[in-house]
This record gives sequence, C-alpha cells and structure tokens, in this order.
Amino acid sequence: MARHLPLDHFCPWREEAEELRERLTTLEAKTAALERHVFGRKAERLPTVQQLLRGEQTGEDTEARRQQALDKRRQRAARRAEAPTRQVHHPVPEQLRVCPGCGGRDLEPLGQGRTTVVYEYIPARFEKQLHVQETLACACGQGVVTAPAPPKVVDRGEYGPGFIAHVVGSKCADAMPLHRLARRLERGGVPMSRSTLTDLFHLAAEVLSPVFVRLLQHIARAEVVWADETPVRVLDVKKTSLGYLWTFLTQNDKGEWLIGYRFSMGRAGKTPKDVLGGTTGSLVVDAYTGYNSVTVPSGRVRVGCWAHVRRKFFDALSKTPEAQTVLDYIVALYRVEHEVLKANLVRTLAHRALRQQKSRPVLEALHAYLTQQQPLHLPKGPMGQALTYALNQWQALCRFVDDERLPLDNNRSEGALRKVALGRKNFLFVGHEAAGENLAGLYALVATCEVNGINPEEYLADVLLRVQTHPNSRLDELLPHEWKRLRAADSS
Repeated sequence: MARHLPLDHFCPWREEAEELRERLTTLEAKTAALERHVFGRKAERLPTVQQLLRGEQTGEDTEARRQQALDKRRQRAARRAEAPTRQVHHPVPEQLRVCPGCGGRDLEPLGQGRTTVVYEYIPARFEKQLHVQETLACACGQGVVTAPAPPKVVDRGEYGPGFIAHVVGSKCADAMPLHRLARRLERGGVPMSRSTLTDLFHLAAEVLSPVFVRLLQHIARAEVVWADETPVRVLDVKKTSLGYLWTFLTQNDKGEWLIGYRFSMGRAGKTPKDVLGGTTGSLVVDAYTGYNSVTVPSGRVRVGCWAHVRRKFFDALSKTPEAQTVLDYIVALYRVEHEVLKANLVRTLAHRALRQQKSRPVLEALHAYLTQQQPLHLPKGPMGQALTYALNQWQALCRFVDDERLPLDNNRSEGALRKVALGRKNFLFVGHEAAGENLAGLYALVATCEVNGINPEEYLADVLLRVQTHPNSRLDELLPHEWKRLRAADSS
C-alpha cells in the first residue's frame, strides 16, 4: 500500500512560491491603483459618499437640493446688490441732440434716464500716504502741541496694517509665493522686493503670535479634536529636508470651527504631545502611531476614520470583488448620517438614538463579514491589508455610535490641510524651521477666518494694530470667531 507523504515533502519551495504570489498580487494591485489614478476616467476613481448618496435621492430629496441651489443663487444676488455702487452719467452727445420727429433742438430731460448695470473690476490700488501731523504753538512762546502720529504695527515702520494683512492673505489664503506677489505689486506701481515682503510676513507672525498660540490652546481644551499632518519641504544647505505641518481643529458649542496648525521638523509623537498632552476627550485621527503619545495608556480616546478604511477597500476592489460588500456596508453608515443631516438632528440625542438603531446593526454585520473574509486572503495582499487595518482599528471605528459629537471620519482635518498642499505646490518649501512655525501660526488665523465667513485681510488689519496694547486677560476677544461676534454686536 502506497504511503502518502506530506505535500511539503515534495514541494520544498512552497513557502517561497506563496511569498512570491503574495508579492505579485500586491504589486498588481498597486499598479492598477496607479494606472487608475493617472490614466483612469473620473468614474474609475473613488467616488465620494455624497456622490453615491446623491444617486439614491428620491423626488423629495431632489426638490430639496433644487431649493438649496435656488437659495444659494439668491444669496449671491443679494451680495451683488450690496456691492459698492458708482453712478456713471452718459449725456447725449451734441450731434444727437436733435428730435427725430421735427428736427428741433428744444429737448428736456425725461425722467431719470435709462439704466444699464455693468459689473466692472477696478484693480487694487496701493498708495503712498503722507501723514501730516498738525503742530500748534502758543502765543506765549512756551508751548507746542502736535497731533498724534498715525497708528503703526511697529515703530518707524513704513508699511500700514492693511498692506501687511494683504501680504499675509496673499500667501496663506491664496497660496501665492511672495516673489509672485512682488511682481504684482510692481505692476501696481509699488517697487517691492521679495525680501521686504518676507520680512513683513514674519513681522506679522511675531506680532500675532499671542493670538494664534491662544487659538491652539482653546482647541486643545475641547472635548473633541480632529488631527492630521502633512509633509513640507524645508530649505537646507544644498538640499531640502522634510518637515511636517500638523493641524488640530474643533467645533465649539455655537457651531464655530477653530483651526490650528503646528510645524515640526519630524513626524514623531512629540508634536501631538506638546499640543494635546495632559488633556482629555476624544481625538479623531487615522491609524498613525504618532498619536499614541496622547491616547495610550491614558489621555484622549482615539476615534477611527471610516474614510481611510473605505479607501483601502477601494484600492483592493480591482483584484478582489469581495471588497464591494465592505464598501456597501460603509455607505450604509454614511446613509444614516445623511438622514440625520436632512432632519437637522446633528449632534442631538436623536442623532445618537438613530445611530444605535440603524448604524449598530450595520457594524455588527460588517464585523462578521470582515472576520469571515480575513482567513481567505493573503495577509500582505491589498485585501488582506485592508481587512487587517479595519479589524485592528475596530474599537476606535465604532466609538461614534455612542457619542453624537463624534464624526465617522477625519475628512475635516484632511480638508484643513488642502490649503497647505496648495501652498506646497506653489512655493515648494519654507526657508527654515522658524519660517515654518510662522507659516503655521498665520495659516491658523486665516483658515479660522475663512471657515467662519470672515474676510481674513480685514481681520488681520484690525488685530495687527490692537494686539500689542490689548489686555492679555481679554486676548480671547481677538480670536477670529470672537472678533466677528463682537463686531456684529457693536454694529447692531
């Protein structure tokens, strides 16, 4: 009778073959993802959850979207109506001052005339101001009185707060490199060098540093904080080194967003610890271990990001059709959030109840499916890695069910870094570590202004003059959201 020997006895290379097959599957998936990203049609790329839910809309949802679009057009029309208006009068030329009926010239005005509306762009104008301080002398010959000097950001400074605010806004809000801004100023008749603009930018950061430091302190004290990081090149001798710009943001009870940034020369957990160390609450982040310094063994509770999970399974989809089932489960979680948003129940007890009623069963079914699929796929293949990522993060991914304040993903902080990514493409690098710190601080003030509907240049021009004499005990009044509220109260 023949004796059956183990398969390994005949295939000593079996482990090597399995490893090669695993590597081949991984490389094929990476190649497919790269081709899809570079050459693929838009439909082949990862669609947003909003796009998928939009395709499921009922007639009632479509009507609601149509009404929202109409309201948005009306708001824009109202803003146009508030634009500065200047009347330009066009008299009838002398050769046309003849009656077409009788040929007479005895013509009188008829009403206000015909009106035509034209929206025109008036180029920004920079001017050199000569401030003349009146000086009065007494008849007794013993006393002289002089009018106060105009307020300045710094003593003997030649540039006003509005100009400095424009420099900061151009770089931080519009991602314009300072050498490009210098050329634009030259076209406007103002001779300007890039080095002067650089000095003004760093001067603004130095003056405003108490404000953006306080802003980051407010964010660190919040119960729920979003965080993320992105690389930024730093100029070094004959090369560039890699620094990182971190964002930390939160939403207060009034629905106002506060966005802070911090620059560092490394990606280690020191920066999260410096910002959030010793605080408690929830931290919404991806799986990066650099945030462990403030989440384990004590500190903030880590909240996972379903958007990261969804991307990993989408990358595996080209080689593993089973990933589509996971993607459908994740969309079901977002469908509940969409329902809450339509009902205007976000961050209420009803929001939590709906999550526990509808989202929890989806999570239970998804966990069972992930556990079932894990042994069926190569651990280092794209599907295996996606499964491992989701199951390792499972507890953090499920925390949103029991707290209506927690989001499903970390997209808010990723959105806050898009401004940084655009600037990175335009001005490529920062000059040194201190320049990165200044850029981070000014980014924070500009981003917080924009997310709260504040004109950042108007805000900066005002605060640049006030911050140096403002009482430190009332420094919160100069934070963008508080500044807006106080201005609204003063104008009412």
